[in-house]
Amino acid sequence: MFDDINDLYQQVILDHCKKPRNFHEMPQCSCSAQGFNPLCGDNLKLYLTVDGDVIKAASFVGSGCCICKASASLLTENVKGKTKAEAQQMFERVRDLVTNGKSEGDVGKLAVFAGVYKYPARVKCAILSWHALIGALKGEAAPVSTANEQT
Repeated sequence: MFDDINDLYQQVILDHCKKPRNFHEMPQCSCSAQGFNPLCGDNLKLYLTVDGDVIKAASFVGSGCCICKASASLLTENVKGKTKAEAQQMFERVRDLVTNGKSEGDVGKLAVFAGVYKYPARVKCAILSWHALIGALKGEAAPVSTANEQT
C-alpha cells in the first residue's frame, strides 16, 4: 500500500520510464516532430497518424530522463482518438499542471506530473513531448525545443 498519492505518482512515472508505451518508430506516420531539451539532454521524435482531424496512433523514440520518457509514454496513450483541437487543449492543461501544479479540466493519468512544478528544471522534461505534439500537428519542420519554456 502506498503511503500517499505522491508515492503512487512516483510508481506510475517509474513504470512508464522503465517500460514506455508506444516506444517505436512509425514509418507510415502522417506527421512527426523532433524535440530537444538542451537543459537535460532529452531528445525524442514523436510520430502521429492522423486521419482527417483525429489522431489514430502515436509513438515515440529517443532518449531522456525518466520524467521525459514517462511524459512521452503517457502522451502517446492520451492522444489516441482525440481531435487536433482536443490535443491542443490537453497540451494547455498539461502545461498548466507542470508549471503550477493544477489544471483547468481533467488530465486523467497525466495528474502524475502535478508535483513537477516544484522542480523548475524538470518542467522542461515533462513538457518536451507535448511541444513535439504541437509541432507535429502544425507540420513544423524544425526541431522543437524547450529552451524558451517558462518555468
